[in-house]
Amino acid sequence: MKPTAPPVDESQRLASLHESGLLEPGNSQRFDRLTRLARRLFNVPVSLIALVDAEALVFKSCDGLAYSAPARKNSFCTHTIRHETPLIITDATQDDRFCANPMVAGEPHIRFYAGHPLRLPDGAMVGSFCLVDYQPREFSEADLANLQDLARIVEDEFAGVSAATTDELTGLFNRRAFRNLASFAISAARRRAEPLTLGWLDLDKFKQINDTFGHRAGDEALCAMAALLKRCFRESDLLVRYGGDEFAIVFGDTDEKGAWIAMQHLVDETAAFNKTSGYPWQLAFSWGVTEFNHDSFSDLQSWLSVADRRMYAMKAEHHGEV
Repeated sequence: MKPTAPPVDESQRLASLHESGLLEPGNSQRFDRLTRLARRLFNVPVSLIALVDAEALVFKSCDGLAYSAPARKNSFCTHTIRHETPLIITDATQDDRFCANPMVAGEPHIRFYAGHPLRLPDGAMVGSFCLVDYQPREFSEADLANLQDLARIVEDEFAGVSAATTDELTGLFNRRAFRNLASFAISAARRRAEPLTLGWLDLDKFKQINDTFGHRAGDEALCAMAALLKRCFRESDLLVRYGGDEFAIVFGDTDEKGAWIAMQHLVDETAAFNKTSGYPWQLAFSWGVTEFNHDSFSDLQSWLSVADRRMYAMKAEHHGEV
């Protein structure tokens, strides 16, 4: 397979994708209906909505799929996002770009591919609505129009997910809300001359929970952590599931010492939870806190970076999974 260069705006494209919330678990049912419809409408064995991340594809929805998401370098979708118009491959064995692709030359022996590029509201090209067949086939103008209509519906759904401010799984604020509300909190703290402290938390050995007990257990662990955050901290504190197993707490009118005490309370409550939860897994986390310094921090990201470094220092002490 001939390699393809990344889009010229790759850094911004990836930033938009990660900021959108589409990579988070959940939000799939609205997309599953569309891939099921597409599979029936076009009479193809596979229909999927693929997001193109830095190294691999992430399937937001798939119907009829018998193989896992491929590495980005082997994906048809990597080519799709480089163009404004759909990519139609009627027979991949006759196309110089794809005839040597491992998924064409070997299992699952893809022959036909139709991919429509998918955009976020900010214009970033983040994925593809794809149809796949294991036999060569033609694709008519009517087929193309139908695929374009479905892609537009997917983009409308993308806009809805991107505009959301609540994490569907945990009920906490999501990353988008964090960036907006934390920036507002910084401005308010500056005006009032009040301290403001960020707590940054990452679950230890979360991958081990998923691998040993399944992703449902992983979701239960995330929800349990969210419930502990709600129980331990004030309603005025900003509680966020930043992404994956990362959480943030913005402590208003609280200095670093006060936030440290609050986090120690969370540690104690988590230990009590583990004794009585009845789950086969244990909750554990590493954390860091840092007070906002209006002279030292130029923006939200620089503040977050310090808390993140302190969290990783604790994780190294715990010998947990990074």
